[in-house]
Amino acid sequence: MLEVLILALALSMDAFAVSIGLGVKNKKDIKVLALKAGIFFGIFQAIMPLIGYLGGVGLKEYIGEYDSIIAFVLLMIIGLKMIYEAFGKNTEDTLTIISNKVLLTLAIATSIDAMAAGFTLHLFNLNPIISLILIGITTFIFSILGVYIGSKGGGKYESKAEIFGGIILILIGFKILIF
Repeated sequence: MLEVLILALALSMDAFAVSIGLGVKNKKDIKVLALKAGIFFGIFQAIMPLIGYLGGVGLKEYIGEYDSIIAFVLLMIIGLKMIYEAFGKNTEDTLTIISNKVLLTLAIATSIDAMAAGFTLHLFNLNPIISLILIGITTFIFSILGVYIGSKGGGKYESKAEIFGGIILILIGFKILIF
């Protein structure tokens, strides 16, 4: 259970960082924006790992003896990508209007990593539905917090959140590989 909570925390950092940027960009209707960000990011962060999980289960018989190595490599790539992106330009910096379409696009973009991480869910000894719900709820909460932090001038935390999430994913990958 602890591993899934840590995974949920790490995966939510991408959405958290983007939510901070949304809060920095939009100072009005913060409550509505925070709720929308939480719903969009939370749902997609729960759905995308399901797709990855189903793919991992489907391939398990073919890659069974290598699944921990593959999980390690996937988590390492995702973690390093998050760290790398922390030093780049933020997508939400170029936004002028934050519509539902924009939120949908951002939700899909931030949850693609979660799809790859979902591939590793079968390695945890936990019900996958509970795992997906925990990931969705964690992301929902962090997205709401991110919008509020961003609206209060917390833009300096965006890259730190992505770096933190990336490091956690890398550490989970090492844990899967070693144990």
